[in-house]
Amino acid sequence: MENQTTASEFVLLGLTRDPHLQRFLFLGFLVIYFITLFGNMVIMIVISTDSHLHSPMYFFLFHLALIDICYATTIVPKMLVNFLVKHKTIGFSGCITQMSFILLSAGSEIFMLSAMAYDRYVAICKPLHYQAAMSKVFCSQLVGGAWVMGILHSIINTVPMLNVQFCKYTEIKHFSCELPPLLTAACSETFLNKLVLLSSAVIFGSSSFLLTLISYIYIISTILKIQSSKGKQKAFSTCSSHLMVVALLYTTALFQYTKPSSVSSVILDQMFSFQYSILTPMLNPIIYSLKNKDVKTVWTSWLYFCGTTSSVTSNPC
Repeated sequence: MENQTTASEFVLLGLTRDPHLQRFLFLGFLVIYFITLFGNMVIMIVISTDSHLHSPMYFFLFHLALIDICYATTIVPKMLVNFLVKHKTIGFSGCITQMSFILLSAGSEIFMLSAMAYDRYVAICKPLHYQAAMSKVFCSQLVGGAWVMGILHSIINTVPMLNVQFCKYTEIKHFSCELPPLLTAACSETFLNKLVLLSSAVIFGSSSFLLTLISYIYIISTILKIQSSKGKQKAFSTCSSHLMVVALLYTTALFQYTKPSSVSSVILDQMFSFQYSILTPMLNPIIYSLKNKDVKTVWTSWLYFCGTTSSVTSNPC
């Protein structure tokens, strides 16, 4: 078979071929992308500018918001373009680049969530040692480790893809160059690639999930020992938003990357991918804003300040 990988163009079939529905989807995903960028940027700006939020928990939240922006930006802009054009093509290099950044963002996010779980474990289970244990240096190491694991996860899966051959006209039954549908569209043998994908998903996914699970086993055990119901509620409220984010990500991403091919379908794959790669980055800042009292307080004070300033100066804030 002639190796045409470097010159190949892939066709992203996307969510639908109906032109009327594509215009509707364009507006919908444009709104989702705007909310994702706005929400995560607001989280980052609030944490950066408010001295009350310069703590380990918000340091991790800042980087989670940054990852979510990278995740959404890797996928959604190309989707928006494809909704408006007739020929929905992407070059081989562009497709591999998008795939590598998807893997990087996904890997970094799950380990960032593990770091946040450990932070909650120390805060609830060892409050007297919290300041010493969660020093700036150690927090920076955890964040750096999350990014390094994401990069490693991306490299491990991207390098073997450079040897995969694709036919001259290749359709990808997906809205992005995510690795599983890309492997399905290949014309050459992909057993090694699938083995690497499954192994990395199990190793990286299960290790980060295990770290999160162990942290919450200790957290829940400690909360149950608290005598006061008010104390239990206060302790649980500090990690409830994180639990919601973890549930949103793990329940779909791990299933998508570890499920057998016998239960795979185009609609199911796109639905799960939409959940963890597009919807979750949008919902994360909303969840943390609604469930976190400190972020909500700062956000409310900002709105009040803007409203007051606007009424005095007659200019928008």
